[in-house]
Amino acid sequence: MCNMDRKGKQKDRGRLADGIVFAAVLTAVSALTLMLFYRQTLGGVDSDMKAYILEMQGLESGYSFPYPVFFKLAALIHLFAPPEWSVAITVTLLNGLAMAVTKLALDHMVLPGLERGFRKRFGRNGTGVCCWLPRVLVSFLAFSLFFISMLYPPPGIYLPGIRFRYVGVFTANPFHNATFMAARPFAILAFLWYVKLLPVYEKGPGQWQGKVSLRNPDGPAGDGTDKKANPADYVLFSLFLFLATMTKPSFTLVLVSTAGLLMLYRLIRCGFRNFLPAVQLGLCFVPTFGALLYQYKGVFVPGEGQEGGIGFCLGDVWADYCDNIPLGIGLAIGFPLLVLVFNRKQCGKNTLFRFSWQMYLVSLAEAFFLYEKGFRKVDFNFSWGYMYGIFFCHLGALVVLLGQTGKLLEGKSCALGETPACKEKADGKRRLPGKTKFPGPDAVPGNGKASTRGADSIWISLQWLAYLAHLLCGLLYFKDLLLGGTYY
Repeated sequence: MCNMDRKGKQKDRGRLADGIVFAAVLTAVSALTLMLFYRQTLGGVDSDMKAYILEMQGLESGYSFPYPVFFKLAALIHLFAPPEWSVAITVTLLNGLAMAVTKLALDHMVLPGLERGFRKRFGRNGTGVCCWLPRVLVSFLAFSLFFISMLYPPPGIYLPGIRFRYVGVFTANPFHNATFMAARPFAILAFLWYVKLLPVYEKGPGQWQGKVSLRNPDGPAGDGTDKKANPADYVLFSLFLFLATMTKPSFTLVLVSTAGLLMLYRLIRCGFRNFLPAVQLGLCFVPTFGALLYQYKGVFVPGEGQEGGIGFCLGDVWADYCDNIPLGIGLAIGFPLLVLVFNRKQCGKNTLFRFSWQMYLVSLAEAFFLYEKGFRKVDFNFSWGYMYGIFFCHLGALVVLLGQTGKLLEGKSCALGETPACKEKADGKRRLPGKTKFPGPDAVPGNGKASTRGADSIWISLQWLAYLAHLLCGLLYFKDLLLGGTYY
């Protein structure tokens, strides 16, 4: 009993330390982002903030912003603050909310595995560093997701066909676009709740009771993740998606398109036997469809003498900004692509990872093949949905890599994906009968398990290095913007 009480107190101290660190870092990050957003309102940094301020005040801005959540919240703060500060504070608050939501989601999905790994690696009793380090690590990684950017070379070095570091390549964090940042907490919540509901729809008729966990939504019965959903989950998903749409609809276009394609595929594959679950899930989109019709009326019903509608092309709009689109794509998703290469089998096992890639591919297709006709063509508005795809692709890859890292710390190789070492080990089991193991190129006689784990460590380290490269570029990009540099 005393031992259990001691462990409970240690966990409480770990939570307290994590809370203090998270609050301190959130305060510091919010101060920096508030400084950036305020400078944008003054015109010192390239952005659309001037137009946002006019829209918030109900004045003619020269643009159409049919998504009022951001502007109404800024108008509420404007009762107590000047217009520039009101808009800057609103973006900062919503951006901070997105960080907090991401932290809670990562705590739920990957923290238990990391804690097990740290206890196994550094001490079975859960003392000392094992109580707080995994939590603090997850906190810093949650913040880091909001600073990663596209990869780009140092000044003076030019890549073939890449005209700009941002334009034509794009990033998970376009700091110059306030509505993108403002919509993201609702977009993250909608994404997570759809991932939570998707297994219910995919595995058969939904039952409106029980619960579904994000920690392992594809887990077998008995692991605490049954295939049932509470009616509140449907309502919450619908609400979060609607709020994201009414803050900036770019994310919604990608998620709705991806979800529609998945539902159609499942209906055909199941011979329409899952028609009722499809209807249940489809009803969640009804409020959002109404909002989209209102928002895109200006696209399909243009003014007199203007061309309207959605056009089709083969990357023509994208090519106006980038002469080497394949390289631009690689610079934007280098880390997720590397994680996918080393963890291909996770696409069949992990709903969040699979859906993040499905969303990315749909966002890529929309950016490449679609454009808004008329004067909006040059704005390349489908690129905003593509950037949401980039962000969630990074989020899914980070979840997989953290899970893989936790398993490696536990001493369990090949737990989450098919790394080269895993493939080598699996091939050995298939090719050689009996108890003989297939010796890899780095195998040490009598120490096959250790050599396999060492190879896994190398591949995991490479993936972390790729993530750190995106983060380093992002921090330098943010610093450049903060000092008055151009976003492109």
